[in-house]
Amino acid sequence: MTHPALNQDSVAVISGGASGIGLAVAQRFAALGMAVAIGDLKEDKLEEAAAVLRNAGARDVLAQRTDVSDRDSLAALENEVTARLGGADILVNNAGIGLGTDVFGPAERWQQTLGVNLWGIIHGTQVFAPGMIERGRPGAIVNTGSKQGITTPPGNPAYNVSKAGVKAFTEALAHELRNTEGAQLTAHLLIPGFVFTDMTKGERTEKPAAAWTADQTADFMIESLNRGDFYILCPDNDVTRELDEKRMAWAIGDIIENRPALSRWHPDYAAAFEAFVKGN
Repeated sequence: MTHPALNQDSVAVISGGASGIGLAVAQRFAALGMAVAIGDLKEDKLEEAAAVLRNAGARDVLAQRTDVSDRDSLAALENEVTARLGGADILVNNAGIGLGTDVFGPAERWQQTLGVNLWGIIHGTQVFAPGMIERGRPGAIVNTGSKQGITTPPGNPAYNVSKAGVKAFTEALAHELRNTEGAQLTAHLLIPGFVFTDMTKGERTEKPAAAWTADQTADFMIESLNRGDFYILCPDNDVTRELDEKRMAWAIGDIIENRPALSRWHPDYAAAFEAFVKGN
């Protein structure tokens, strides 16, 4: 089974496409012979990324500075994609940031995080999807979420809120697309594991053994699209899908069992969670 949009006639648009997961995904599309457009704030990396995509086999490449938190900036990218490439068939709303935050921290950090991670995906979808539907061709919208948007661990609440919002938005998008007459688009939620990228590496210069590469994540995404998966739940070298499932089941269990919020990190529930993971 192959997703019908994964062919050389398609046009793919990737935000945050100049590095990391975004560039790795763009390379997979380029290797299929697609026309590929990347938007990114990192102007110094855009042309270098464009050269990589040309070498990978893209039939055409468009690279444009894009601020996904600014709807007008995304509209400018959509206008250029339509004028030069005919319109989009695949949209990967991937741009994201990982600023550290706390509940009572600076409002600017919250606004920045939500502006890129959540509003960037909403803007991207609302700007591109109408034209994609109108084209009447098979297509896909992939939104990059996070496991932190599902299990919401302590440590960076603005990031968790943004990615929880992406999950809810993408689920609503999938429902709306399958109930829109003439729409041949599928929606998908990419849920990476620990991936070694510019956003996650911090001061490290070498990939930790536990982390996947951006290339591994991109390959898994393509395999999942071809299977028709909505939830593209990526493992890594440290956390298996089985462990992810147990962590997510425990998180929803806080509501069902009326446990304290984030009980996985509550000292009174540490033994119970460990036994749950072990299947006892």
